[in-house]
Parts: sequence; C-alpha cells; structure tokens
Amino acid sequence: MRILLAEDDALLGDALSRSLRQSGYSVDWARDGQDANLALSDQVYALVILDLGLPKIDGFEVLRLLRARGSKLPV
Repeated sequence: MRILLAEDDALLGDALSRSLRQSGYSVDWARDGQDANLALSDQVYALVILDLGLPKIDGFEVLRLLRARGSKLPV
C-alpha cells in the first residue's frame, strides 16, 4: 500500500514515515501543500495523511483540489 504523508514538522514526519515503513507501507513524504498537491496529481495512493496547517498551500486547499479532480481517496 502506498501512502502520501503531508507533514511539515520534520520530527513528526520522520517518526510517522519511519513507523509506517516499518509496518510495511510505502511512504512518500511531502513537506508542504504544493508538493502534496503535485504528488497527488502525478501518483496513485491508497491513503493520504494530511496536515491541515501546511505551508504554501494549506491542507484544506489540498483536499479541496483533490476532491475537485473527482478523487475519493481516503484522507
């Protein structure tokens, strides 16, 4: 299962991505909303873990853009 982690806090993002990988998941880590939106446009994910307070584009806008593309991806 491939997961997108959108988290700008380095300590939290590192811990979450490491834990998810140790549990057998493939994880892409986006550190801002712009990178998260780009990843969601280019890749296929089973799940997104989305921080709402992201820099550049906040998590609410990332989610709005995702839904505007017709995606029903779990967030």
